[in-house]
Amino acid sequence: MTNPALEGARAPLVVRTVAVDDPGSLVDLLPDDPQLLAWVHGEDGLVGWGRVASFESAGPSRFDDARTWWRELARTAVVRDDVDRPGSGLVAFGSFAFSDQGKDSLLVVPEVVVGRRDGVAWMTVVGTSLRGRPELVAQPTPPAPVGTTFSDGAVDGATWEGLVAEAVRRITAGDLDKVVLAREVVAETAEPLDVRWPLTRLAETYPSCWTFHVDGFFGATPEMLVRLERGLVTSRVLAGTVRRTGDDERDLALAATLARSSKDLEEHEYAVRSVAEALAPHCQSMNVPESPFVLHLPNVMHLATDVTGVVREGDGALSLAAALHPSAAVGGTPTPTAVALIDEIEGFDRGRYAGPVGWVDARGDGEWGIGLRSAVLDSPTSVRLFAGCGIVADSVPESELAETQAKLVPVRDALTPPA
Repeated sequence: MTNPALEGARAPLVVRTVAVDDPGSLVDLLPDDPQLLAWVHGEDGLVGWGRVASFESAGPSRFDDARTWWRELARTAVVRDDVDRPGSGLVAFGSFAFSDQGKDSLLVVPEVVVGRRDGVAWMTVVGTSLRGRPELVAQPTPPAPVGTTFSDGAVDGATWEGLVAEAVRRITAGDLDKVVLAREVVAETAEPLDVRWPLTRLAETYPSCWTFHVDGFFGATPEMLVRLERGLVTSRVLAGTVRRTGDDERDLALAATLARSSKDLEEHEYAVRSVAEALAPHCQSMNVPESPFVLHLPNVMHLATDVTGVVREGDGALSLAAALHPSAAVGGTPTPTAVALIDEIEGFDRGRYAGPVGWVDARGDGEWGIGLRSAVLDSPTSVRLFAGCGIVADSVPESELAETQAKLVPVRDALTPPA
């Protein structure tokens, strides 16, 4: 596929990975560069900057086209990797549109990647010829947002409650079992936003989530769509949510109530079933736990299930992400009917919200999260934030709106100037 977004890949890429001393916070290494990339979980992860090659894709074939491009790029690359871990060697960061009609899916190969995993740190330098390695130093603290204000996006809260009521009516009528409806909020800043500020805040506050940034799309997702490492695949399913109160005893009681909630358990079952059915053709064996656990985050608690398996030879992380997207956790059940209802009534273009975001290496290993607790930088001073809820037959519109407000908290707080 010929694509004008292919940059710098006419000659084979030369890739060199070496072990380095622990560089400290990965996010703190990011320079003031519009091409910065991030995928950080606790102390581990990958960050990158610069752009050696990139590929844009769109439409129903966006995953296949990206996978074809990536395989050819990796096949011709000259790689020397002294570390030999998932994420070392040649790596591409990426994010994909939620919808088959979306036009902004992207893979990016950075000039410099710094990674850390299980106490081992490395640097990868990529180009069309051998080049020197930059010095790794923590960058100055980025400027805080100035004068942030928030307002409703395309649909205000009251109207969105009406959309939830309409979805419940369709579900009660038997048209579908579940649909995930999202809403957007717009943040405006008085001065251009340095995206490193919210990335730093998110990584510090939500270390159990995956803090990410690709081409202006950023956030801290709690949901791993698929991780592939040396033939072992994992997918974390989240569905069913309750807001935390800050009182430990009260939160424990709420967690117990969540674990027994028929509404939330029903929503969760749909999501787990959709992931298991999508993974099954790609796995030699699978483990699907019978009951979820409660995942505690600083702002909310979720019902969670980790589906695991041994992948069949030849399937890479991009293939698995394509097979899993969209799951019932972000679309609904049955998925085609739910996605059609989203297109009909949601009232805005999701873009890359709730689409896969993450990275893939030349072996095919990688990590792809779902682009949740996220936002997109539309302009230097304008950001759109997103949050969604799973709607089932006994959903209450007011409660669902409150759930979206809880899910908006991570990015809202990260964009709010310090007191």
